[in-house]
Amino acid sequence: MKLKKAVLNSILTQGMLPLFYYEDVEVSLEIIRTLYKAGVRVMEYTNRAKPAFDNFKVLRKAVDKEMGDLFLGIGTIKNISEAEAFVDAGADFIVAPTINPEVGKVAHKHKLLWIPGCMTPTEIYAAQKNGAELVKIFPANVVGPAFISAVKEIFPGILFMPTGGVEVTPKNISGWFHAGVSAVGMGGKLISKDMLKNREYDLLYTETVKALELIKAVM
Repeated sequence: MKLKKAVLNSILTQGMLPLFYYEDVEVSLEIIRTLYKAGVRVMEYTNRAKPAFDNFKVLRKAVDKEMGDLFLGIGTIKNISEAEAFVDAGADFIVAPTINPEVGKVAHKHKLLWIPGCMTPTEIYAAQKNGAELVKIFPANVVGPAFISAVKEIFPGILFMPTGGVEVTPKNISGWFHAGVSAVGMGGKLISKDMLKNREYDLLYTETVKALELIKAVM
């Protein structure tokens, strides 16, 4: 199966895309190992600070060695140079906070999944026009599930993934899926700053298993 299709299928099957960044590469690796142990098979490392690129290269090697069936993508990609650099470093897919068609072209050139961020119908239309199959609705806690319900039928063929403020609770998770999303992006509400700072890997494992079970129950 081609990588783009395999990644998309994995996100849709998992119903969740965990995402995080942390400057300490060893902690970052332990977070990934914990997510993997909990059942995650596709996740996003975000390009939030200068160490992200060097960290990603280390993480890529470790994932290839230890977790061969895990898809590792890169997020917060805003321009061509970032996109090309992380593709060269082995990113399996590209996530962006905005719609930059040039970033989309890089992804398409390398036959990778491109997930741009959208907040309005105009942006969703632009993303779809530039070849996006799955869009990130960001920030999700601002627009809410009602937004998905209102726009979903206008854009047949496009898949929605709210990100930003999605919570690990039955009410929040079910609200999003009942509105028609195909997956949810899980950042700080799943992998909190305290978890990262205090190395709370056991708690992350428990919360990740809980999130996956909640999603499976409503998909």
